[in-house]
Amino acid sequence: MKINWGTSIVIAFALFMAFILYFVVKVQENSKYDNELVVEEYYKHDAHFDEEMTKLQNTSNLKEKPTISVGPDGIRISFPDGVSPNDISGNVSFYRPSAKKLDFTRSLRLSGQSMLVPINDLAGGRWDMTMDWRYKGGSYLTKQQVYVD
Repeated sequence: MKINWGTSIVIAFALFMAFILYFVVKVQENSKYDNELVVEEYYKHDAHFDEEMTKLQNTSNLKEKPTISVGPDGIRISFPDGVSPNDISGNVSFYRPSAKKLDFTRSLRLSGQSMLVPINDLAGGRWDMTMDWRYKGGSYLTKQQVYVD
């Protein structure tokens, strides 16, 4: 039986498609490759986009902004000295892009002018931190990526 070049090309394409399909099926079935959404309710989240942009603008208009630093004891969120800790309320959310199971949210509770999130609560790697807070009637949003060793 003689195979011409046209038949060879069709066989090569078929083998290549089978090869690609094999890997697609393998990745979809393996729990090691987690296929999680970044945000569970994407459309509900996007409906508040304008509100989020307003809060970010409010934060950028502040003369003194809160600072976020990573140290050996954890992540420290510090507010300027002129800010009254009793007037601040809100939440701090930690989002782990690589593993949804590690995501968590904490209430913003200041001890003095700062709050510490202990290093024991954070796995090593990248964290996307979002601090949604209120101070004297104003709403603010601070976003920052932090890396924990």
